[in-house]
Amino acid sequence: MKITLLATSDTHGFIEPTNYVDSKMDKPYGLEKIKSAVDDYVNHHPDERVVLIDNGDFLEGSPLAYYVAKLADNDDRQTFIHAYNEVGYQIGSIGNHEFDYGLDYLKDVMARSRRKFVCANVVDKDGQPSLADPYTVLNVGGIKIGFLGLTTTSTKKWKNVSNIPDFNLISEVEAAKRYIPEMKKQCDFVVIVYHGGFERDKNGNWIDINPGENKGYDILHQLKGIDALITGHQHRKIASKLFGTPIVQPGYRGELVARITFDVNAKKKAISRSETELISVGAFPSDQEMRKDVHGLRNNLKHWLDKPLSRIKGSLTFSDPFEARIEENPFIEFIQKVQMDKMGVDISATALYNNEAHGFESPITMRNIITNYVYPNTLVVSEISGADLKAALEVSAQYFEIAHGKVVVNKRFMFPKQRSYNYDMYEGIDYTLKISNPVGKRVVSLKYHGKDVSDDQKLRVVLNRYRANGGGHYPMFTADKIVKSSDEIISQVILDYLLKNPIIDATANKNFHVIV
Repeated sequence: MKITLLATSDTHGFIEPTNYVDSKMDKPYGLEKIKSAVDDYVNHHPDERVVLIDNGDFLEGSPLAYYVAKLADNDDRQTFIHAYNEVGYQIGSIGNHEFDYGLDYLKDVMARSRRKFVCANVVDKDGQPSLADPYTVLNVGGIKIGFLGLTTTSTKKWKNVSNIPDFNLISEVEAAKRYIPEMKKQCDFVVIVYHGGFERDKNGNWIDINPGENKGYDILHQLKGIDALITGHQHRKIASKLFGTPIVQPGYRGELVARITFDVNAKKKAISRSETELISVGAFPSDQEMRKDVHGLRNNLKHWLDKPLSRIKGSLTFSDPFEARIEENPFIEFIQKVQMDKMGVDISATALYNNEAHGFESPITMRNIITNYVYPNTLVVSEISGADLKAALEVSAQYFEIAHGKVVVNKRFMFPKQRSYNYDMYEGIDYTLKISNPVGKRVVSLKYHGKDVSDDQKLRVVLNRYRANGGGHYPMFTADKIVKSSDEIISQVILDYLLKNPIIDATANKNFHVIV
């Protein structure tokens, strides 16, 4: 007998095959294509017992997901949830971004979803799972398979978690150790559905830029009795084995469906063979029934995205995201001005969050805003020392390295996951990063109001809450340094600013320099 697990992860609310930046509606990803790919596999393998799993981060990450969470009526919200139900998921884990729009929203979606959610390491004050059962058991052709849900403990650094009462995380390894022996008494096979990735490669070499964020290697290294490990969070493409255990990770936005197939001796209830594969959905057509179902939601979203707001004197666009990160672009300066205006300080930090964004066109629309600032971050003000500021700039400087005499992006920020959002640029200070210098000694000039910044100088900087809590490997930023906060997400802050300022002047004072 063959048992197949099909899994997606990090779909981030991409139902239609579009990135919302351009008008093309046939990108090689999205839930509509996942549905077609899954149906095709099932139809061509009628003798296999198939279990369909989603590994989290489905509620946030696209303009559609934002619109549904913040603005849509009940019918549009139900359309969004129904699309995921249509795929036929039986099991679901909970990702770190599931909390971005608040616990009430997450619980509402969970209640309307047909899949069984599992999460063992989000716990209450007594250490008991607080969102879902830690695991569930499916009878698949007479074989009992247990599915244990885990999420990355780095979830505690995400934006809105601090506002959730009695929210606690225990380590993924600790939770697995707690439940696997219990599961083995009830199950023939144990599968871990982990919204997290791998901190080491197959040889045990450290590859993760953020210690503690991913524990896939540690889980399999320390624990026995795991028959398969489904992972995510890093957006990697993995179909392999580690310590003899099948492992998969299917990218993001629904570009891939991961497959694990077991050859099972039903009498002995033993696995004789296993194989893994990543199925690309790009060549599959959109599922026409799903496309029809989301038609009304799509039109409502388009109307909201394309409503004109402010006009621009000059240009707030750019064509090369790398260039925009090494020499200040008017778009970046504009975002800094908005943040400083909102929070009443004169130092600001922001990032260029992805390489698809190209700034704001004139007239500025919500499509511009939401495709550049899709994450529902909120703003805070942190009071830091001059030494903290210099240390933060040194972390940002690690985004670069020197290759063939030129400044290029450090490969560690591209693999195992693209992390351009962890490179911050600052306004309100003047600074120079010399990348040929050793790591930790790249800030060669740092001035505030024309004077050198001293280590003990007190400064107030506006930045997003994720960074202010140390997210992205910035240990100098801690929650106790936050002195002011806003509940409005950054896209709303930008919208409010534009409503007050119908004409925007595009300027750039070139306050930072990245040199060889």
